[in-house]
Amino acid sequence: MRLTSEPARPGTVHLVGAGPGDPGLLTLRGARLLETCTLVASDRLVAPELLDLVPPEAVRVEVGKRPGAGWSQSDIDDLIVDAARAGHAVVRLKGGDPFVLGRGGEEAAACVAAGLPFEVVPGITSAVAVPAAAGIPVTHRGMAPAFAVVTGHEDPAKPNQQVDWQPLAAFPGTLVVLMGVGSVETMATQLVAHGRSAGTPAAAVQWGTTSRQRIVEAPLAELPAAMERAALGSPATIVIGDVVAMRGVLAAEPMLVGAA
Repeated sequence: MRLTSEPARPGTVHLVGAGPGDPGLLTLRGARLLETCTLVASDRLVAPELLDLVPPEAVRVEVGKRPGAGWSQSDIDDLIVDAARAGHAVVRLKGGDPFVLGRGGEEAAACVAAGLPFEVVPGITSAVAVPAAAGIPVTHRGMAPAFAVVTGHEDPAKPNQQVDWQPLAAFPGTLVVLMGVGSVETMATQLVAHGRSAGTPAAAVQWGTTSRQRIVEAPLAELPAAMERAALGSPATIVIGDVVAMRGVLAAEPMLVGAA
């Protein structure tokens, strides 16, 4: 079995998914690229242990976004393009998977526009890994035949918001909401208003897959208040659907349930 792979290539941008939080969930390909890059541009929330793989002489830039602060996407695009043009073997280290609500498509498009080669290295998305770590399978026979991944934080500069809660309320499966802590009350209200039962099992998992993992579980209509009582903030993954009830069977270590 061949477990090694080609090193990071000079003049190339490698869009690497760091996984959901636990550094052990990085892919082998991602580790190889980190070990051989000459510049890494990392998200704010990637496991810091992953940067220990980077050569000490490599350039390290944290390009994390914060509400109302941090790097703009255009600045990140310019950084990785300029670095690759200068001959660096660039790793753009992104939380989760680059193409699941990670704006990796925009960064790949920036490389195409600049005429630069790029490589996409998939990562384990928090949309499935974080619920799993909390004892929640996003699909389960007889309970949820499908799941949908939704952003809770759309670009405020867009002329129209694209998430339509009416069809999502009727979706016959599990809803997984990423980046939804700030909008959880609106989200829950909209889903119930459009027909989703107020008693639908729901959970929010903060710092999923890590030793800092905390879980709040409550009926959908009560989830925002439960999260507020528990002071459960970002980063968190919100799961809505009957599969949340599987926690009682599958969760190895309940950590913060009910937040009473």
